[in-house]
Amino acid sequence: MIDQVAEKLVRRVILGFLLGGLLVLAYAVLQLFIVPVAWAVIIAYATWPLYRRLRRALRRPTPSALVMTLLLSAAFILPALWLGGLFRGEIGTAYAAVIERLTQGPLTLPEAIRTLPWLGGWLQDQLDLIGNDPATLRTELAAWGRQGADQLVALVGDVGRNAAKLGFALITVFFLYRDGEQVLQQVHRVLSRFLGSRIDAYLAAVGGMTKAVVWGLLATALAQGFVAGLGYWWADLQAPVLLGAVTALIAMIPFGAPIVWGSIGAWMLVNGDMVGGIGLLLWGALAVSWVDNLVRPLVISNATRIPFLLVMFGVLGGLAAFGLVGLFLGPVILAVMMAVWREWIEESRLEAVAQQEADARASEESR
Repeated sequence: MIDQVAEKLVRRVILGFLLGGLLVLAYAVLQLFIVPVAWAVIIAYATWPLYRRLRRALRRPTPSALVMTLLLSAAFILPALWLGGLFRGEIGTAYAAVIERLTQGPLTLPEAIRTLPWLGGWLQDQLDLIGNDPATLRTELAAWGRQGADQLVALVGDVGRNAAKLGFALITVFFLYRDGEQVLQQVHRVLSRFLGSRIDAYLAAVGGMTKAVVWGLLATALAQGFVAGLGYWWADLQAPVLLGAVTALIAMIPFGAPIVWGSIGAWMLVNGDMVGGIGLLLWGALAVSWVDNLVRPLVISNATRIPFLLVMFGVLGGLAAFGLVGLFLGPVILAVMMAVWREWIEESRLEAVAQQEADARASEESR
């Protein structure tokens, strides 16, 4: 009897080592594709209702998956090409305008800003250091040029890598569309062996949070870009559509939009456009930021019953831990944690109720 128990224990230990080794080897092989696959899963799950409608119309899974993947490719690539074309013309114009303004002479802040306590004097001193020393300015511009060239080379490499990742993600999306239901059933069966009936609540938490975060981030970013674009148009800036698109992209990161409209408003103030600069800053603080404060909590928190502060921590922490895909993975991880927490609380409550009922029955029987 003891020999049989020892033999089973040895087999389980050996099996555990083999499975652990296989997992390590599998990670070594697949680590380059983890991020594209994660993006593919997020995109496929968020767009699954649209794919299901298309499949009902075409009545065949493979053509439906192919058409949906092509539509997704167009949705990603065409806006990127449009923004790239706009950037190519506008960045050169903006750079030339900045250089021209810096080389015209000393920069002077408006009187209303220069007289601000502590901040106004310090800002004017920094501008004086830039404008009153042409040699230093030329040196700084040369250094910026070298850094820009290095960053351009790195950017080209990043674009190539990201394009390859996008290609792998789109290929994975095609197979997820075609075979996603079978894959989900297999995942459900495997996880049920370890978690039992709890897996349903966990998968529901993952699904709900994924949809809420995807649509919440997209809706908030598009709304902020649109509202900010109205402010750029009112301030009579060149290419307000491009600036609005840039604001929408940066707004995918919480508290990212103020970087764009705040920088533009500050530059307008430096150039002496008091009305436009102050108006844009007020519009950004009162209108653009309130879109973030209103739409994001409304879409995410209300859909998932998770406090928005926890969602914000998940977005920012996930971004720091996993990169851009962490915008979605971070909140999903916290959603599963909240599901486990609520389940434990519910189990504790049910156990307490059952114990009270048992005590009441025992008290009645003793009478």
